[in-house]
Amino acid sequence: MTDAPRPALAGIRVLDMTQFLSGPYCTQILADLGAEVIKVESPEGDLARHIPPHFIGDDSVYYMSVNRSKKSVAVDMKDPEGVAIVRRLALASDVVVENYRPGVIERLGLSPAELRRERPDLVWCSISGFGQDGPYRDKPAYDMIVQALSGGMSMTGEPGRPAVRAGIPIGDLAAGMYAAIAVLAALHRRTATGRGDSADISMLDCQAAMLCYQGAYYLHSGQVPGRQGSAHDSIPTYRTFLAGDGREVVITANTERMWGGLCRALGRPEWMEDPRFLTNRDRFANRHALWPLLDEAFRTRPADARVPILEREGIPVGVVNTLDRVMEDPQVRHRGMVQELVSGDGTAIRVMGNPLVFDEAVRDAPSFPPHLGRDSASVLREALGLPEGEIARLLELGIVSTAVPKAGAPAVGAVRGR
Repeated sequence: MTDAPRPALAGIRVLDMTQFLSGPYCTQILADLGAEVIKVESPEGDLARHIPPHFIGDDSVYYMSVNRSKKSVAVDMKDPEGVAIVRRLALASDVVVENYRPGVIERLGLSPAELRRERPDLVWCSISGFGQDGPYRDKPAYDMIVQALSGGMSMTGEPGRPAVRAGIPIGDLAAGMYAAIAVLAALHRRTATGRGDSADISMLDCQAAMLCYQGAYYLHSGQVPGRQGSAHDSIPTYRTFLAGDGREVVITANTERMWGGLCRALGRPEWMEDPRFLTNRDRFANRHALWPLLDEAFRTRPADARVPILEREGIPVGVVNTLDRVMEDPQVRHRGMVQELVSGDGTAIRVMGNPLVFDEAVRDAPSFPPHLGRDSASVLREALGLPEGEIARLLELGIVSTAVPKAGAPAVGAVRGR
């Protein structure tokens, strides 16, 4: 007899002491995997709740994009009793994730080393701009700061133009993903050893790691790469071209077979015999002669006419979609990557979905992001076993708060559609 299917992280409790983006993105991944995620907020709430321009009730769409399937507990950590409650919640959890600046957690009296002495199997993950040590330890950091310092931003943009940040907040998102990986690795190790661990995730470290082959190229050659634009450092037929209707078409013709197919698709079979373009090395050496020829050929047809011809030749190809096109893309829709979360009172929001798909592990339907303090009383009751009288006292003193949602604001929710 086999166990009934269950989410991958069923039975794991995560205390989420994060705000803005990197930390909440990490804990949303863990929530999507089935962990119980308890989000601890100040009585004013995660600062991301207040980011314009879009709001549903009191909460921003920014906040809602990274806080589904969580519980919210509002605790005044300026009060020693509030700190004591958070400490108890940490010790009642399997994982704690925080993204305070280094040293703040210790000043609050929540040292991970001390907590892990009391509960050796606790997994602790700290996310910060530059890590818990080093000369930049105390510097404030945001996504664009680490994009700039990491060197990635120096390669983003068109040659001869100023550097630009990536269109998505890759500094925050990558740190959140690396943090989730660290938590999963520590949980796996815990099953073998019975001991937890403390992970130190630096946004700058994550961006430096993602330099990948570009970093290795520099370390090998000593040559500093410039702006990459829409081209590739090594493959001249891996880039963006403008079609006749003004839309951008991306091709990645990486192999000799694909080069032949590209020549046929563009109606230029004679290029296959051109000594300048016989091999990828030849094409790379003569890329500045090749690119104008490709540009001219791509402009002879609109994108929607060009793509099928390239596909018939086995050329990987895609149009540079704007977000309106992405949201209606049949593959994106089929995979459930646009989801509508619905609150108990019918309030709805569409967000990007969970990309983690398994054969056997169940994916619970995600719930509407929690209103500030929605779960304060129930968490104190269920996780800490506090009696009703004690919960009422804490609420009356404002040490713990629970907000009553306004009309149209989120309550417990469900999801519509995959």
